[in-house]
Amino acid sequence: MLKKTTFFTGLALAAGLSTAQAADVTLRLAHFAAETHPGHLAAVEFAKNVAARTDGAVAIELFPANQLGSPPEQLEQTILGAVDMNLPTHGGLDKYDRALGTAMTPFAFNSYEHAHAVLDGEFSDWVAPKLEAQGLVMLSHWEYGFRNITNSIKPINSPEDVAGLKLRTPPELQIVAAMEGLGASTTQIAFPELPNALNQGVVQGQENPVGVIYHYNLNDFQEHMALTRHVYNAMIHVVNKDKWDALSANQQRILREESAVAGAMMRASVQAQEADEIAGLKERGMQVTEPDLAPFAALMGDARSRVAEYSGQENMDKFLEFLD
Repeated sequence: MLKKTTFFTGLALAAGLSTAQAADVTLRLAHFAAETHPGHLAAVEFAKNVAARTDGAVAIELFPANQLGSPPEQLEQTILGAVDMNLPTHGGLDKYDRALGTAMTPFAFNSYEHAHAVLDGEFSDWVAPKLEAQGLVMLSHWEYGFRNITNSIKPINSPEDVAGLKLRTPPELQIVAAMEGLGASTTQIAFPELPNALNQGVVQGQENPVGVIYHYNLNDFQEHMALTRHVYNAMIHVVNKDKWDALSANQQRILREESAVAGAMMRASVQAQEADEIAGLKERGMQVTEPDLAPFAALMGDARSRVAEYSGQENMDKFLEFLD
């Protein structure tokens, strides 16, 4: 049975509204974050705040941890209208418009602040109309984090230590290109199947943000983590355009505002927790290295060329303007 969280009934009854009145609009929000992850906690906050500000007229049902399918399946369902809201990454969205893929160019951002400044500004203005053409309205950028490499073989202190490793990646060209640029061989495995693949030795390692490694207990299968921060990931809050157009202007305003509030909450939480999560992984027995990233970035020429070819050179040139 699917686990879902709905936020409207209690608030509505407290205000003296009937359940029927409270359920004027029910929106299903599916995502891939674990229930303990800041992404889901931000979604809970979003749902509560929307319910409160609309007097229960807009209900949000939450389906975390890939309950409604893999991330690509959830996004497709959102475009088709079977799911109302989703929190995909740029790598999921770029299957529908390649311009989105530029945001995952390896070593594009030097800090969280740099990434936020670029993505919240001209980048969002640039890609929002592109997403609407695909049937999605972009509400705001949330967070996911910089990605890091784990493996069960050896510590990573230099790019040479990555060479020859068999690593799982998601089916996103930017990440595949980054890992192959370091000399690893890559295998694309759906995330729900990753723990079993690591346990059985199908792959020797993988890469993900610290929070994912921590909350999904990947340390159970991986002895080493290197803080390579090779690609930045964000969750992007999107809603099916037809469902969006059916909302009142005031409801749309509230959803936009509360999405931004939830995204800011997640950003602060991810950054604040990252050091504690690294410490927690060490306590669980994981060996963590912090290599000099300059030699890693220096090997990304071919990877960046592959991203530019995939995204379109014109799109890449536009993205590089935003970085400056």
